[in-house]
Amino acid sequence: MSSYALADKPVNADSFPKWVLYCAGGILAFSLISVGLIRITGNGPDQLAAAPTVQRALLFQDQKDGGVWVADGVTGEKLTVLYGEQGFVRGALRALTRERHARGIGSAQPFDLVARVDGRVTLMDPSTGQRIDLESFGPTNVAEFARFLAMQPE
Repeated sequence: MSSYALADKPVNADSFPKWVLYCAGGILAFSLISVGLIRITGNGPDQLAAAPTVQRALLFQDQKDGGVWVADGVTGEKLTVLYGEQGFVRGALRALTRERHARGIGSAQPFDLVARVDGRVTLMDPSTGQRIDLESFGPTNVAEFARFLAMQPE
């Protein structure tokens, strides 16, 4: 039998499997229904944040010796100076200050640190509208920022 023998057979026009179309239609319907339910119930990514329990404005400034000076954003009183790695604190601040720099906003405006009723802790930049939901990074990293809420000026 030669390879040309297959070409002599008629090709059925409806040879595409219908089950593939049904699966694609089901996935599409599931996606549309899911998005609709999220929008109707308000449980999407743009949902309203829980009510704040504690909120504090904080100023962060780099020091020449490599430390990060932390002050109360309202009074300007020094809370502490962070030395060493402080990787998560520096990384979170770097992410927010990058947006400020891109918009030409200086470092004079304080950040807001907010603890909420549902246990979430959020670092927000009111000047750009950016925010970081700190609980996404684990309890150890949340604690790095949450300690600033209770600190008294030195």
